[in-house]
Parts: sequence; structure tokens; C-alpha cells
Amino acid sequence: QVQLVESGGGSVQAGGSLRLSCVPSGSTFSRPTMGWFRQAPGEDREFVAAITGSRTSYADSLKDRFTISRDNGLNTLYLQMNDLKPEDTAVYYCAAGRVYLGTRGNEYDYWGQGTQVTVSS
Repeated sequence: QVQLVESGGGSVQAGGSLRLSCVPSGSTFSRPTMGWFRQAPGEDREFVAAITGSRTSYADSLKDRFTISRDNGLNTLYLQMNDLKPEDTAVYYCAAGRVYLGTRGNEYDYWGQGTQVTVSS
């Protein structure tokens, strides 16, 4: 069983930056892909970014502003978010799964509880 704990959310003004972190408890060896998703109020959950090994993938609309990375020594997943916009306001979730650079929620087996990001104009 893997538990994921996100942190780093908060409130920022448009143009600001945030770095989200996700720390798994338990081994993620069998779940080599880590991903970030987000869900805004009244919206469906959407893919943000994924990492498998050293390879990454992003939602096309976010790849110029968001960067996913992982520190294997610290066993931590990150999402660096720059030039934030009000439309980035959402709950952000990290997830662990088996599918190489998975982009769909059903490709992930474990989910964190989410961290709120609020961007004001």
C-alpha cells in the first residue's frame, strides 16, 4: 500500500510561483510513474504532468510554465509552477501508477489527498 502526501499549495497572485511536493510512504518501486492532476470546482479532473524515470510529459497548455521532477534521494515528487494564472486555481493531486507517462486518471492506482492552489488576479 502506498500513501501520497502533497504539500506546498497556497494562495498567490497572478504571475507568481509555487512548488508542490509529494512524498510517498511505502515503496513506489512497482509504480514507476508519478503524475500530477488537478481539479477545479465544477470541472473534471485533468492531467497536468507525469514522470517515468527521467522522461516527462505535460499537458500541452501547461508545458511552458510547469515542470515536474523527482528527487529519488529524498523520495519526493515536485511540481514547479511559474507564471500562475487565475485559471490554474484547483486542487492538485499527485498519483502513482504503472503506465509509462500515463495521462489518464485510471492509469494511476494511488492518489494523495490534494493540495489547494488559489491564484488571484
